[in-house]
Amino acid sequence: MATPQAFVSRLTRSAIFLVLGLKPGTRAEQAVRALCADLSSLLRGIGFRDLDGELSCVMAFGSQAWDRLFGQPRPRDLHAFEAIDGHHRAVSTPGDLLFHIRAKRMDQCFEIANQIMARLGADVLVEDEVQGFRYFDQRDLLGFVDGTENPVDEAAREATIIGDEDADFRGGSYVIVQKYLHDLAAWERLPVERQEMIVGRRKLSDVEFADADKAPYAHNVLTSINEGGKDLKIVRDNMPFGRPGQGEFGTYFIGYARAPQRIERMLRNMFVGSPPGNYDRLLDFSKAVTGSLFFVPTVTFLDSVQVDASATST
Repeated sequence: MATPQAFVSRLTRSAIFLVLGLKPGTRAEQAVRALCADLSSLLRGIGFRDLDGELSCVMAFGSQAWDRLFGQPRPRDLHAFEAIDGHHRAVSTPGDLLFHIRAKRMDQCFEIANQIMARLGADVLVEDEVQGFRYFDQRDLLGFVDGTENPVDEAAREATIIGDEDADFRGGSYVIVQKYLHDLAAWERLPVERQEMIVGRRKLSDVEFADADKAPYAHNVLTSINEGGKDLKIVRDNMPFGRPGQGEFGTYFIGYARAPQRIERMLRNMFVGSPPGNYDRLLDFSKAVTGSLFFVPTVTFLDSVQVDASATST
């Protein structure tokens, strides 16, 4: 049975989100294929230096990159992220490769990212690089606990791992990433009670409002997806990031699901509204500046990638 990558794992204190674009030519393709085959070994070597560090690295591929690197067959639901225009805009930005690196310690995250770039640096463009950190008790920079409703254990695997619906890619997953920048000054001018109505839960205690008390535009209302009486879950591993000296504060959203339509529907609810116009008021204070969709193959797939040693640069 194919082994999934570690997208269902415990939240960590540190993360690096690295989005890369492939340069033209077969040299870039061969460099990526070689890294696929070597990634498990890299993780073992660096992870062995701290066995309690919980180091992991998820490698994922955009739609164009998949066609270029692997061709057919291709994952059934893989496509480029489509921009969403509503009261606010969810942008679509370039991305061929995603590396989601996690560990208790930033030095381990750094070492994996450094090794990846040592192998790919001449053949890729860095589209985005964000270093995330755990902020006190799993809070975002808006002051609310993030990820409370994540499924765990078997429920998390059910939400994220592809099954018989796409047999050629059983054990894989899909991931959407977005970088949000916050207007913290404007947010902090709001009374806490107003902030709580926007989010749909108490700020200090993290207790969710009763359904009857939630505003229809609350974040946790619009991101709850129900189909045929069943809640459709995703797994988020969002992290805060920031550069106080630059006045930059944000949340890096990363969501895994066995079908990308789940996440896309949540985003449409947020940006367009459900019904249209009833949009997520968090977006009045948080601007999406990136947006990309990737497919996550299994470890078994990555380990089996073959490198054509005779390929030359074009």
